[in-house]
Amino acid sequence: MTHVHFIGIGGSGLSAMARLLVESGYSVSGSDRVFSPMAHELAALGVRVDIGHDPSHVQGADLVIRSSAVPDDNPEVQAAIIAHIPVQKRSEYLSQFMAGRTGIAVAGTHGKTTTTAMLAWTLVSLGQDPSYIIGGVSKNLGSNAHAGKGNIFVIEADEYDRMFLGLQPAMILVTNVEHDHPDCYPTPADYNQAFVDFVHLLKPGGMLITCLDDQGSAKLSTEVLPGCKVLVYSSQSNANYALICEGYQAVKLSANDLGGYTFEVWYRQERELVKLISIALQVPGEHNVRNALAVLAAVHQLGLDLDQASQALSAYTGTGRRFDIRGEVEGIAIIDDYAHHPTEIRATLAAARARFSGRRIVAVWQPHTYSRTQALLKEFAASFKDADEVVVTEVYPAREQNNGFSAIQVVHQMGHPNAHFINLLEKATAHLLCNLQAGDVVLVLSAGDADQISTWLLAGLQSPSELRGSKEKSNV
Repeated sequence: MTHVHFIGIGGSGLSAMARLLVESGYSVSGSDRVFSPMAHELAALGVRVDIGHDPSHVQGADLVIRSSAVPDDNPEVQAAIIAHIPVQKRSEYLSQFMAGRTGIAVAGTHGKTTTTAMLAWTLVSLGQDPSYIIGGVSKNLGSNAHAGKGNIFVIEADEYDRMFLGLQPAMILVTNVEHDHPDCYPTPADYNQAFVDFVHLLKPGGMLITCLDDQGSAKLSTEVLPGCKVLVYSSQSNANYALICEGYQAVKLSANDLGGYTFEVWYRQERELVKLISIALQVPGEHNVRNALAVLAAVHQLGLDLDQASQALSAYTGTGRRFDIRGEVEGIAIIDDYAHHPTEIRATLAAARARFSGRRIVAVWQPHTYSRTQALLKEFAASFKDADEVVVTEVYPAREQNNGFSAIQVVHQMGHPNAHFINLLEKATAHLLCNLQAGDVVLVLSAGDADQISTWLLAGLQSPSELRGSKEKSNV
């Protein structure tokens, strides 16, 4: 039995790979700085998870896989090298593991986790038993990974550290392309080129399904190599199909009682339009219409049943930390979302406006990494127009060192009449508990640890009001 050790096992990417290998019969161990919820789930499956990094952790391993955030001088990496144990990043290993399968890779700056989860859930509902790796936990599937017995392997193709360049998929879905990860890609041109390089990895006879509504992803339609097919999808009525003969369009969008949109899907081929299906989503936002449209395009191209696919997507309830409604207490709704890019923030707030019409929207934002916050400062400052109140905490550094920048600088540029900088999560929670009113909707926007605010808010709101007040005063 092969023993694989993961350095950084608690993260979304490596935890998914570890789960998939456990289901495939491998012996798995791992280490990380903290015991994340995903690490707890792996431990429950019998995986040995050590907290902290020590050379002894790699003993007995046949292979070591490390997170992109793990540096070369990590003691476990060094111990493996000395012991002649191969050390790989996940991108290097995934291509080997996916060999012989029909790989479907979902890429894009935004929406790839949701689209991957939608696709995996739909294929499971269609009886395909796919293998999948998702960057978050699917509520419908109850997991972020699975080793299926079917021929299809669905993977969220992460562009960070150019991970997706280690894949060789038969089908690529691209949701959008917009500059991100400036620590890896200093310029928009660097970022765009990585997606071009990714599309060039399509196998002969492969297929690109890309969004026509986004300029960056639309440009990829001209980048596929000879022998590959291009299809586009759009939710905009004025989408320009002039250069591309085949694609999918969502039309007649209308808000429904489920909290999402109902729409029709039409298929365009050789300038002919044919209605394929109608669908009603319960996940909110027009961006999820496009995500579902990409999934239906893939299902249609695979020759699978669209009626069943439509039913599966109607039953899709989301992934953890993607418009994740944690609860409602005293008429106050608490929602977690992973949004950490200006476009994502705008889309999430727009979805909240559509779903909770007439209610006060309070956005709590924890900026993620200094490099991203500084590179996109103006864009972040302009992203909160749909919020009635904005609470900004200090930057979550993730893999970066503090460079002296503070998120208060973003607040100073916002020009929002009701924006506050509250550096600590505990103090932000205390402020909210003092000021929230029945009917408010709180959106906690964070790719870091600010989801704790949601947990603290729910607990605080459920406490007797007099006890809550005394706790607040002690925290301020």
